[in-house]
Amino acid sequence: MDDQVVRLDATAQAEMVANGEISPQELVAGAIERAEKANPELNAICSPLYEEATAVAAGDLPDGPFKGVPFLFKDLGAGLAGQPMQMGNRVLKEIDMRMPYDTHLGARFRDAGLVTLGRASTPELGILPTTEPEANEGPTRNPWDTTRSSGGSSGGSAAAVAAGIVPIAHASDGGGSIRIPASECGLVGLKASRARISSGPVMGDSMSGLTTELVVAHSVRDVATMLDWVHGPTPGDPYGCPAPDRPYSEEVTAGVQPLRIALLTESLTGDSLEPAVIEAARESAKKLEDLGHEVTEFELPTAGEPEVLYQTFITRWAAGMSQTADTLSLIIGRPLTSDDVEPLTWALIEKGRTEGGAAYLSAVAQHQLIARLIAGVMIDGQFDLIITPTLATLPPKLGHFDQHGADPMDAMLKARQLATFTGIFNATGQPAISLPLEISEEGLPIGIQFVAPMWREDLLIQLAGELEKAHPWIDRRAPGVLAA
Repeated sequence: MDDQVVRLDATAQAEMVANGEISPQELVAGAIERAEKANPELNAICSPLYEEATAVAAGDLPDGPFKGVPFLFKDLGAGLAGQPMQMGNRVLKEIDMRMPYDTHLGARFRDAGLVTLGRASTPELGILPTTEPEANEGPTRNPWDTTRSSGGSSGGSAAAVAAGIVPIAHASDGGGSIRIPASECGLVGLKASRARISSGPVMGDSMSGLTTELVVAHSVRDVATMLDWVHGPTPGDPYGCPAPDRPYSEEVTAGVQPLRIALLTESLTGDSLEPAVIEAARESAKKLEDLGHEVTEFELPTAGEPEVLYQTFITRWAAGMSQTADTLSLIIGRPLTSDDVEPLTWALIEKGRTEGGAAYLSAVAQHQLIARLIAGVMIDGQFDLIITPTLATLPPKLGHFDQHGADPMDAMLKARQLATFTGIFNATGQPAISLPLEISEEGLPIGIQFVAPMWREDLLIQLAGELEKAHPWIDRRAPGVLAA
């Protein structure tokens, strides 16, 4: 039964529970067994909560769409009161920091009927697109090739889902951190529109709306159903966005009219791309044309030189890290020092403290201008969607983002190259999805990103459902870690 279950998406596992074919206790016990087998090699789960999960599975679960399904929280952002909260930081690990409250999103995950097995590994404070925090005993490894990164900052969640430990896991995205690990681990990852999902009750937004949260999963329907369950504002949110016309889950099989799609294969940050990912994007473009869509190569309008986009993005991130440093100081009861964090984290904290509020507001204004330029291209009818390679390279080898050289910020330059197509859409706030459409000659997954106009997750899900039906990927699983 476990070999059968591990191949199923979260929706199918929940259906088995609803039909009495399997119990939540059996699902959770199987997931724990798989975690105990795979996690020593993958290092995807930093804080196991197996005893708590076993007890929850045996109790009265909420009658939500994922009742009884095993789940992981990323160790950053959403959570439930009492859960460990380390954020990849050694000081928080040493003091055994715990979530002091339920976040709104955490409560919605729980009310969906999900059973939490633990917290999944993340780079320190979610900064790098690889999950190799010094606080952990070793890096998180990619189930497709354990010498490579599983991505970041939701790398632990993606590795666990790709390995078959759980079918779905929490993820968040401030520069690509849902889409990057989804691409590297062969999963579906949707970054929703800014303000689609509440960050409350304590947080209003992060870095003026750069960051949002949702999940990584194997299927489009899992992501759409989860978005149905968790979206929507809560009291005190600083801003919101329009509600969908109908449930996102209905869009999966709704079909989509022929679309005009802009293909981008030139780096948005002036960096080089590996030929394999360019070829993969063009292969996916052919798939779209075969389905009746029109694809045209295009150069995205920007405001200023590519370096301007990178520097303004770093200004926002640095301000966010300096704010986080102040919060950590309150938690630990003393000023945070360079000995408490990794070199890159400290470099960003210092940069944020020296640049000041005017630089931050200028960076936000620059990104809002870029958003209006891109909106103009889409709203005036030139294009309905954008397609890009999710990443500029195949999954990097572990150690690629080393931050211990003369300048820790060199690691951010490497991150810039990898994430050339992802961070810009955090800046604009548009919804974007990475789909596991292609495979490299080495047998590594290559994600393809689709970007919609603001608030048009429905359009992304319609097209993703069409592509999933025409080119199914659910049975394409990482080899060698679990019998899947």
